[in-house]
Amino acid sequence: MILSIASGKGGTGKTTVAANIALSVSANQKLQVLDCDVEGPNAHFFIKAEFEKEKISYLPYPEINENKCTYCGRCAEVCAYNALAVLKESVLTFPELCHGCGACKLFCPENAIKEIGRRIGVIKSGYAGNIFLLSGKLDVGQAMSPPLIRQMKKMIDKEQDVILDVPPGTSCPMVEAVKGSDHTLLVTEPTPFGLNDLKLSVDTLKQMDVPFSIVLNRARPGDEIIHKYCRKENIPLVMEIPLDRKIAEAYSKGETLIDLDPSYKIKFLDLFERLKSRIEIAQANFIER
Repeated sequence: MILSIASGKGGTGKTTVAANIALSVSANQKLQVLDCDVEGPNAHFFIKAEFEKEKISYLPYPEINENKCTYCGRCAEVCAYNALAVLKESVLTFPELCHGCGACKLFCPENAIKEIGRRIGVIKSGYAGNIFLLSGKLDVGQAMSPPLIRQMKKMIDKEQDVILDVPPGTSCPMVEAVKGSDHTLLVTEPTPFGLNDLKLSVDTLKQMDVPFSIVLNRARPGDEIIHKYCRKENIPLVMEIPLDRKIAEAYSKGETLIDLDPSYKIKFLDLFERLKSRIEIAQANFIER
């Protein structure tokens, strides 16, 4: 199972849920955790892995051989991101706009373009017990995180269960991280902002055809704003975590929910197993059809 943990907005407790599920499940089995929030990774604060390897991530970038170039302009025509501009006797390249798609090299009639690696970040990896943690970190000043997320996901071991800590929001980084997941847990909070961004996430996942359910964090007695929405839209609300100062204090110290209250370990493990069973049933029905 590939389980992604996402949220419409930052600060809802996405990493809290991802880390606690991983630590609960890893007591019984091996699994991978990918911290795809590469602009601000923090899963390692809770999953205290010993990082053993560090892989530099590169994005292919065009280098023009102006001895061969005839300045025909074909490379600029096929570039969907306007990362090239062909002048009368020179070619300008714009690294911040280049997505590394390779179209310019492919369509150059003079074979005057070669691709060089442009560093965009690093991927650290290491173990914390049965957890293999991959943590991506985008370099300062880099404008695009999806290429780094894609490179991290290529390192997924499909023979193991995988948990993805997804970037917040509903833009390209979130979409890239969630793509290919068997199920997504949307973590939200009972506030107007939380509900607004939850709706955006739900719409995004429906467009992507990724199954999802909701975890309500900082739940307060009598506050029904998320419950009403879930009932109206027929969306499963699979877990609630109460608003509790002790939880916030533990989080600030790098401690987990299961450290604070071991009964949560059973709750998170049960949630994981229920989702896994649901996915297996859905896959079996699909194969039968």
